[in-house]
Amino acid sequence: MFNFIKKISSSKSETPQQQAALDSAIDKVLSSYQVDKMSIATMVTGLKRDGDELTLDLRLPVGCDPEIIQQELGSLLHMHGIKAIHMNVRLPAPAKGAESTLPKQMPKTTDAMSHKPTVATKPKTEAEPPITKAAPTQASLSPHPHIRHIIVVASGKGGVGKSTTTVNIALALQKLGNRVGVLDADIYGPSMPAMLGVANVKPELENEQFVPIDAHGLAMLSIGSLLEGDSVPVAWRGPKATGALMQLYNQTNWPQLDYLVIDMPPGTGDIQLTLAQRIPVTGAVIVTTPQHIALLDAQKGIEMFNKTHIPVLGVVENMALHTCSNCQHTEAIFGEGGGERIAEQYRVPLLGQLPLASGIRAQVDKGEPSVLVNDEFAPYYISIAKNIEVNIEKFAKPVDDKRIF
Repeated sequence: MFNFIKKISSSKSETPQQQAALDSAIDKVLSSYQVDKMSIATMVTGLKRDGDELTLDLRLPVGCDPEIIQQELGSLLHMHGIKAIHMNVRLPAPAKGAESTLPKQMPKTTDAMSHKPTVATKPKTEAEPPITKAAPTQASLSPHPHIRHIIVVASGKGGVGKSTTTVNIALALQKLGNRVGVLDADIYGPSMPAMLGVANVKPELENEQFVPIDAHGLAMLSIGSLLEGDSVPVAWRGPKATGALMQLYNQTNWPQLDYLVIDMPPGTGDIQLTLAQRIPVTGAVIVTTPQHIALLDAQKGIEMFNKTHIPVLGVVENMALHTCSNCQHTEAIFGEGGGERIAEQYRVPLLGQLPLASGIRAQVDKGEPSVLVNDEFAPYYISIAKNIEVNIEKFAKPVDDKRIF
């Protein structure tokens, strides 16, 4: 399953600050270096650093030249102090009767005398310049052959009810007659399994692909479904976390879906940028509260999607009003009008306003969201789903019927 970075050790002479800086530099190089338009971080099955030497275990796709990859990574990492790279490469399964695909030990990328990167096939007189490649854009991404629309639900900050909103929107779209899937991209805080009542269910593997978990008719997959227990922390660096997201997306046998709803982690970091560059998204839904601080962060989320050319389908204002269960007095605890203002500022629809109600929280805690049990709050989410469907077709991406997985 997930087996990316296994161990990073450091030289005894390194200070903690030097170790952190070098590890971060290695992360950035592996995250940005691409093979066949895919980050090499998704191909790493093991990584170990011993001082200025780096050992990589890789599973490479068909047609890749390991020596070229080794040479280019050697040039990129040499400037950060890595003097030697060792690569153990596992290639795809060969045709019958062909050569074995067991891991192959590549030669070092350094010359013992000069400690500079060398090329195995011909002599070098000077170091190669860093390899730079333009990042993929949404326009260059091929649509998924089984998924009509991919919607991301995002927020600039945590604690605004994004995951609760995601799961209820997915169920609402399903209730409107759509085939819906849910991908939990909140790698560090996965909550979809618990909210859908399938916390202890593990996905099956079929032909080296995950089979999504059936959660009340939704095709659901989450990193939380692959961990051993709710208390296991996901303490991963950027490349491993983004690699996990891409593995959940690419190595899952998704059924034919009208919508795949992706629950994003809060913020605008590595996972958001990886998704924007590598997953064909139809549009984004921004969840915020009326609070001024939440709105500031929501604006950052909208700006990020605008810069990565992902349309914003609209804004959902959560926790807009609270009605006291004793006296029935209604109060705007987190302020009022914030969602309307940000929607007007960016000229996007206000998809809906949700109340601050203990009943919504109680239902997801039980694994039975409001839309599933059709409680008094379900109509709010049904209305939001209808508003999404009204305008989404104008953002639809062309379907590639010839693509075969």
